Amino acid sequence: MNLPSRIEIHEEGPREGFQIEKPGFSITDRASLVEALAQAGLPQIQVASFVNPSKVPQMADAPELFRAIHKQPGVRYTGLWLNDKGFERAIAVPEVDLEGVLYFYTSDAFCRLNNGTSAKAQAQDQRRWVARYAARGVLVHKAYVLTAFGCNFEGAISMVRLQEVLADMASLQDEKVRLDEVYLADTVGWANPRSVIERVELARRFFPQARIGLHLHDTRGTGLANALAGLQAGVDLFDASVAGLGGCPFSGHANGGAAGNICTEDLVFMCQEMGVETGINLERLIEAARLAERIIGRRLDGRVMRSGSLGAFPAHGH
Repeated sequence: MNLPSRIEIHEEGPREGFQIEKPGFSITDRASLVEALAQAGLPQIQVASFVNPSKVPQMADAPELFRAIHKQPGVRYTGLWLNDKGFERAIAVPEVDLEGVLYFYTSDAFCRLNNGTSAKAQAQDQRRWVARYAARGVLVHKAYVLTAFGCNFEGAISMVRLQEVLADMASLQDEKVRLDEVYLADTVGWANPRSVIERVELARRFFPQARIGLHLHDTRGTGLANALAGLQAGVDLFDASVAGLGGCPFSGHANGGAAGNICTEDLVFMCQEMGVETGINLERLIEAARLAERIIGRRLDGRVMRSGSLGAFPAHGH
């Protein structure tokens, strides 16, 4: 297999994981999980979101959480926002590592639920965000296509629709915006390995200079298979969530816990067994996953955290 020699994994668990759980987890526990993930070697950790506390009360204490973390040198601690008010809240917290991210949607219905506007209006608004970021000295370098594979409200997303969104994103280059990272997000778990390869190739046609990333959910059990397909397509940038934490509260799933991101330690294990470097200490990551399970207080979905790595077996070797 023609796999990348090294990949980069961005950790989503502290934000994507706790936003789907009931409120009430202590800042001390959540900060300790972020610190454990940093010690395992994750280069970027999304700590929390700056969103409407009445809709996502789990993230109401985001500023306090950022201030509680003992930072590790060389690790980026990021946040998420969806509107001007959230951005202003994030800017007011010096501990947040700001990054200029743009968000596009293939699904109008999902965009209305997640952002309170149509997909078309959201796309038009991204040009205003470019100017807003520039005014604050924040570099725009990354964009996401949400529901890039399918939507629980609108069904399968066609390649034609995805192409329209990618073309709109690519037109930003006429306005001197350089997107170094373009993520395809399987927000509610519709992807399969074939569609991953096809859509990564499509994204590359519009952004030949960019790294194509994948934000995958294991909603229907194909998460790691989709990640492997991404690796085979040359993808070297992934979002993942420790212990499989996570989910979107607006996804339409009867059980939000079913919508978790692909599990970070399971992805790291698979890559390391195939000789793909991640820069992450798997044993420490497993410890972080077990810590997450203790904090949440119920069984989580990670596999390797339960079985352990193969490093303890004397006959194991690459």
